Amino acid sequence: MKKLIFLSVLLFSTLALAQETYLHCGRLLDVKSGKMLAEKTIIVSGNSIKSIENGYKTGGSEDTVVDLKNKTVMPGFIDMHVHIEGQSSPNTYIQRFTLNDADVAFQSTIYAKNTLMAGFTTVRDLGGSGVNIALRNAINKGVVMGPRIFTAGKAIGTTGGHADPTNGMKKDLMGDPGPKEGVVNSPEDGKKAVRQRYKDGADVIKITATGGVLSVAKSGQNPQFTIEEIKAITETAKDYNMLTAAHAHGDEGMQRAILGGIKTIEHGTLMSEETMDLMVKHNTYLVPTITAGKEVTENAKKPGYFPDVVAKKASEIGPKIQATFQKAYKKGVPIAFGTDAAVFPHGENAREFVYMVEAGMPVVEAIKSATITNAQLLGMGDSLGQLKEGFLADIVAVNENPESDVNTLRNVVFVMKEGEIVKSE
Repeated sequence: MKKLIFLSVLLFSTLALAQETYLHCGRLLDVKSGKMLAEKTIIVSGNSIKSIENGYKTGGSEDTVVDLKNKTVMPGFIDMHVHIEGQSSPNTYIQRFTLNDADVAFQSTIYAKNTLMAGFTTVRDLGGSGVNIALRNAINKGVVMGPRIFTAGKAIGTTGGHADPTNGMKKDLMGDPGPKEGVVNSPEDGKKAVRQRYKDGADVIKITATGGVLSVAKSGQNPQFTIEEIKAITETAKDYNMLTAAHAHGDEGMQRAILGGIKTIEHGTLMSEETMDLMVKHNTYLVPTITAGKEVTENAKKPGYFPDVVAKKASEIGPKIQATFQKAYKKGVPIAFGTDAAVFPHGENAREFVYMVEAGMPVVEAIKSATITNAQLLGMGDSLGQLKEGFLADIVAVNENPESDVNTLRNVVFVMKEGEIVKSE
């Protein structure tokens, strides 16, 4: 009897493993070549792509067939700049004092799901309270639904700088945060902060090389790290195999970040042509976040939405990001797709495609920046970012051909993450 039960369980397990999903794709974008292919079948087995066949193939009776014959099918999108823990609102600044970590965690699960449903199967989270690390782990374990997350944990800034968590507080609450809290003031502090992020479980390192828009501080563009501090951070990050990113609006801070070894510059608003040339020379990537610039510009017009010191910076810096991206792209600066989601609602990340195309980037190049380019930057170029045999089955579909209408990317109707269908309209 025991032998019979064992054989039955073994047979059931074998059948379950044998089940495959056949995606009938009317249009399939090969992001590497930039070609739109017609009438293909993607065969998904387990969490990966088993093969891509010509025409519409079908398997056995136990297999699943998904009809995407009138859709455009692409790799899952990758956003290199989100803040998955929160979302902008007029209450954002007071919530620092009213929300517990548990409140932030529960909210973050909604933002994660919205992001995944929009077709973004992978994101790089560039700073929060540390809840982002727990959220990544929960998603990896299948506890909650969301994109694959590479997270910086808590971003690194300087005293009074853009990532100082006590900016704007009254003096008896400010204290003197240090490397553990992500505030550094020397090369040695920088090394300790990186090692602390590694200990905390972060995947990447993010610094705030200049002032920022949304922090309660006067300047949105002054340099805030010395080049020696930046080098100490990037060299230590390299020891731990961690990709580095730098928030930067001002030009001098950008140049220090590039020369200090930072790999991606976030925003880049006031970038000079000299800095663009420097980025090309050092193969440093610009992550434009045009959508965030558009959003803060509009929100700054709403009375009371931002503190006065923030509204002034938002009005000055927000409108300039798209034009800077346009110049940088034409100059040949490497581009990585990123949005700064949280500054605008999570799930609207694909707005960035529209603004990139408006600024002159062909839509297929924009999609490439959000797939193969970002996968390579994350060290996942051999398993993410393409529809290719052996790659993870992160697959999305939209109704129209984005080459004809880029706005179709804002309405993703099918999402598969690691072989699991999580959305199908």
